[in-house]
Amino acid sequence: MDDDPVFREVQRFRQLWLWALLGGIALLMVVSGPISWAGLIVIVPVAGLVYSLRLQTEVRVDGVYFKMWPLHRSFRRITWMEIEHYESKEYKPLREFGGWGIRWAPGKMAYNVSGSQGIWIERKDGRSVLLGSQHAEEFVKAIDEATR
Repeated sequence: MDDDPVFREVQRFRQLWLWALLGGIALLMVVSGPISWAGLIVIVPVAGLVYSLRLQTEVRVDGVYFKMWPLHRSFRRITWMEIEHYESKEYKPLREFGGWGIRWAPGKMAYNVSGSQGIWIERKDGRSVLLGSQHAEEFVKAIDEATR
């Protein structure tokens, strides 16, 4: 079946430093007194959103699919016809994109959750996409296999 992925990866925001930061902010708000309870009303849904976020990437016979759920309800697709070049890449999320998540820089987008490895896809129209991956080499091999 065409929808069966050759490669599939699901990543979530589970970094200890992130949860320590959110927990520390929440604790500070509780300890600070009654005025800070309003801030707690904001931090709890933010923590819930971060906990629910997940980057799903797939390589199928007709292209590369990705989505950052729940921000994207359906997959975004890059067809093989759109791709000029792709490669496994080590990058610096803070320096190149200003952090993790869905990030934009002139002419390029990044979808990343953690780490510094990903797949760099250059499109024929000049736009580029970086998809973060914990298994970048397997991702590239799956693209190679799917495009044969």
